[in-house]
Amino acid sequence: MADEQKPQDPNQLNIELSEEMADGTYSNLAIITHSNSEFIVDFINVMPGLPKAKVKSRIVLTPQHAKRLMKALADNVQKFEQANGPIKDSEPQGLPMQFGGPTAQA
Repeated sequence: MADEQKPQDPNQLNIELSEEMADGTYSNLAIITHSNSEFIVDFINVMPGLPKAKVKSRIVLTPQHAKRLMKALADNVQKFEQANGPIKDSEPQGLPMQFGGPTAQA
C-alpha cells in the first residue's frame, strides 16, 4: 500500500522545538517594561541570599501580542485553578530595583 499523506491545512503552523529549548529555563522573577511600541519581558532566576541575578531570557513583544499573552495566561491560570484549586498568591518581596521607565513585576 502506498503511504497516503493528508493535505496540509494552509492555516496550520508547523512549530519545531529543539532539545535544548525543550529543557526550558527556570525563572522566579519577571521584570516588564514597555515603550509606546513594544513590551519587554525579562525572565530572571533570583537565588536566595545572593545580591546579583542575571537575566536568563528576554522576550520583546508588540503591544498586541502582549495583550494576547496576558489573556492566554489568564485563561490558563483559570483552567489550572479549576482543576487544582486556587494558586496561593503571596505578597511579592520588596526588590530595591529601579530600571528606569514604566515597570511591572510578575
